[in-house]
Amino acid sequence: MNKIGFDNDKYLELQSRHIRERIDQFGGKLYLEFGGKLFDDYHASRVLPGFQPDSKIRMLRQLADQTEIVIAIRAEDIEKNKVRGDIGITYDMDLLRLIDAFTNNGLFVGSVVLTQFSGQPSTLAYEKKLKALGLKVYRHYIIPGYPSNIPMIVSDDGFGKNDFIETSRPLVVVTAPGPGSGKMATCLSQLYHEEKRGVKAGYAKFETFPIWNLPLNHPVNLAYEAATADLNDVNMIDPFHLEAYGQTVVNYNRDVEVFPVLRAMFEKISGSSPYQSPTDMGVNMAGYCITDDAVTREASNQEILRRYYQTECDIRKGEPGEVALAKIELLMEKAGISPDDRPVVAAANTKAELTGNPAASIQLSDGTIITGKTSSLLGASSAMLLNTLKKLAGVSETKNLISPELISPIMELKVDYLGNNNPLLHLDEILIALSIAALTDQDAKAAYAQLPNLRGLEAHSSVILSQVDVGVFKKLGVNLTCEPRYQTNKLYHR
Repeated sequence: MNKIGFDNDKYLELQSRHIRERIDQFGGKLYLEFGGKLFDDYHASRVLPGFQPDSKIRMLRQLADQTEIVIAIRAEDIEKNKVRGDIGITYDMDLLRLIDAFTNNGLFVGSVVLTQFSGQPSTLAYEKKLKALGLKVYRHYIIPGYPSNIPMIVSDDGFGKNDFIETSRPLVVVTAPGPGSGKMATCLSQLYHEEKRGVKAGYAKFETFPIWNLPLNHPVNLAYEAATADLNDVNMIDPFHLEAYGQTVVNYNRDVEVFPVLRAMFEKISGSSPYQSPTDMGVNMAGYCITDDAVTREASNQEILRRYYQTECDIRKGEPGEVALAKIELLMEKAGISPDDRPVVAAANTKAELTGNPAASIQLSDGTIITGKTSSLLGASSAMLLNTLKKLAGVSETKNLISPELISPIMELKVDYLGNNNPLLHLDEILIALSIAALTDQDAKAAYAQLPNLRGLEAHSSVILSQVDVGVFKKLGVNLTCEPRYQTNKLYHR
């Protein structure tokens, strides 16, 4: 079993209770900006071992009868077909995925808001599509001088021009497919309209990172900076909180920079600000639920190293990342870590040097490292995976879990009939072959049953893997890194 450093049940209980308190604080109506990923927060589960990726949605299910979801999407992101890098789909498609996921979890999606709308053609077509699907759609417009021109913003020509989003429940969760979608502006616009209607309402922010009551340079907070290196987010001491309460807490630059403006907006909208600092705005009880600080530190250090390798690979693929890489290297210095602190790296690279071919390695929870090499039948990742399953199941190292007689015809099919140049099976194909072998072979069956035990393990490849193999590792929960080089010198890589 992997070590646990976070009490997920305590987190759900504390977070739910704190949100209810915020609703009561504002007289029964709260707009809650939801940052980060709602359904699949794997970053949090990696740096806080024990945190469940679906924790946020489980928490909302506890408040389902009080909760209404509003999803914001920026018009410009629709026009540019912006893609979510983690799952590879455009924001407009992800919005539909989110609605289905919320609905399947018993949560009510009230509406969609198109932010920074200015009549963009693709956005108009998308709006028509959403309405045809039976969804309520609202428009929020570009406000000149946002966010600094407070008199303009908080006026009939600013927030007043936006559509008022009709809501019916006390907790309105405002979320989005990704960052920069206008969630905060949507909440503030709603506060303006509610005030005009004589309705008392409040605003709060649900943001897991940085964790405000951990030290500034705690690896958990450094890992957040590494994860957002491309956004140039910087953790910092919240000066407003220090001045108001004499307490040193951590926030990040964007919230600190915009807080004076937000406070002025609150004062303009309702006469006074309910918050003395950006940290006050947050609903974040995660720091109270860490049960083993050493475990979270080690997990977070590994996450920083994973981000380092991912960014190096992005650069190798021709994507921008030099600035982010420089920042992550600085974070590694702060954390006192280097690539040598990732044992699977040396294991995979040494194996590759010895064999002259790509290799891969994985570290079990007891520290044991299993490797895999490239052969005529198996790629390095496939060999490593099968070797690992054999080890976990107690099967002999010499046993072929999948007979060559089963693999060979699949390889022939790929080359002779499907037009593949590389006959070696991808991981998904290997797992299908293993599932077939498990029908008649007890060792294969035992190995197949070990697949859930791969979750949380660390792995490394001496070359950049195909998207198919990367996707399989992600689905299995294996934390993969790759060397920033391809197996061949070809210019085109699938």
